Amino acid sequence: MDKEYLIHEKPFRALIIFAWPMILGNLFQQFYTMVDSIVVGRYVSEGALAAVGASYSVTNVFICIAIGGGIGASVVISQYFGAREYQKMKQAAYTALLSFFILSVVLGILGFLLGKQIMQLLNTPDSILGMSVIYLDIYFLGLPFLFLYNVFSAMFNAIGQSRTPLYLLIFSSVLNIFLDVYMVCSIHLGVAGVAWATLISQGISAVISFMLFLRELKSYPAENVKVFDGTELKNMAGIAFPSILQQSTVAIGMMLVQSVVNSFGEETLAGFSAAIRIESICVVPMAAMGNAISAYTAQNIGAGQHRRVKTGYYIGNAIVVFFSVLICFALECFYTPIISMFLGSDGTQLALQTGTSYLKFMGWFYIIIGLKMVIDGLLRGAGDMVMFTIANLANLGIRVFLAVLLSPRFGIAMVWYAVPIGWFVNFLISYLEYRTGKWERIFQQSKASAPLKPSV
Repeated sequence: MDKEYLIHEKPFRALIIFAWPMILGNLFQQFYTMVDSIVVGRYVSEGALAAVGASYSVTNVFICIAIGGGIGASVVISQYFGAREYQKMKQAAYTALLSFFILSVVLGILGFLLGKQIMQLLNTPDSILGMSVIYLDIYFLGLPFLFLYNVFSAMFNAIGQSRTPLYLLIFSSVLNIFLDVYMVCSIHLGVAGVAWATLISQGISAVISFMLFLRELKSYPAENVKVFDGTELKNMAGIAFPSILQQSTVAIGMMLVQSVVNSFGEETLAGFSAAIRIESICVVPMAAMGNAISAYTAQNIGAGQHRRVKTGYYIGNAIVVFFSVLICFALECFYTPIISMFLGSDGTQLALQTGTSYLKFMGWFYIIIGLKMVIDGLLRGAGDMVMFTIANLANLGIRVFLAVLLSPRFGIAMVWYAVPIGWFVNFLISYLEYRTGKWERIFQQSKASAPLKPSV
């Protein structure tokens, strides 16, 4: 297949070719995190499910930092790829890998030392605090693998090789599921078992990703490539920092929301944790299309083809609307058996009610996050990061404010009522920025001193 298909193929075909491996791969990734929860919920205890769920809001912060960093690197690499500036593309890739490896080691050490204090600050029930800390300690040991795995995936996507992350995700997911069952059901390691399963599977995948990516880079001709380049780090940081800010602040905001949920007790937390795992699967096609639009926009702007970007935006919206209808139908019809999968025969009625209430309500609103992710992807791919950041911070602020303010008075349901409101405000701000046309000029202005050569 033409490596520049995002530039040359018809927009619908280009986006589908790029997005479907990401959708399938992320479904596998979310599936094995779901299996983590199902295994501990059914074969350890409801408390173990709550412990993994309580830890999820913390681990998600670090995942979002890795994803945000990968996005920053991928946008710059995509733009160089679209303009066929392979020397700069390689220097950006090497610089990103070295920088994020160092960052991951530092964050892993800090997380390992402060894990218990973080969980206590989040009002984690005493009955599950010990299990939560065990899970986090093992998680932080493997943080460099997690970072590199996500950065490699983003960079493969940046050069249109989205099938490679898919194959690695399938391998990692199958291995993780096998290790989950073995470590929990056969050697009875409990919560620690699912944490070790994740560390081992992601570690092996990260090493394989490293070898494959280096081999891929060798296929692009370039001379005098630096392993580290301060200029490229600055270019990537201009996009990566707002992306990291957006990703991590939303995750930190969800940690604050998690602290509100934790205050309602272990049973409510177990049901909420199960519902959040299902939501992670529901947003996979939306996130994949947002990432596809980001790479598509970056490559086509790099090649000077702005009209294709607009066409791709409308097609991306149509695709997420299609997925949102399917998701709504599935959740409204099957919310009870879906949540029951996680709880086992000893699951409490309160846990079941919490999880099903969340899914029944949220099923109608995934269309909003789909539209939000598509427009955010376009702005991110164009490097229009100021309003992108403002929009996502508004989303965060609304969700945290309403959850913290209203849920103690009106109940746990206020936590999820705030979610679609935040999504809609985010979409509205980003869409109004898109309408200004500013995104079409930013890339050219940022490269005025060293213009890229358009693809022919």
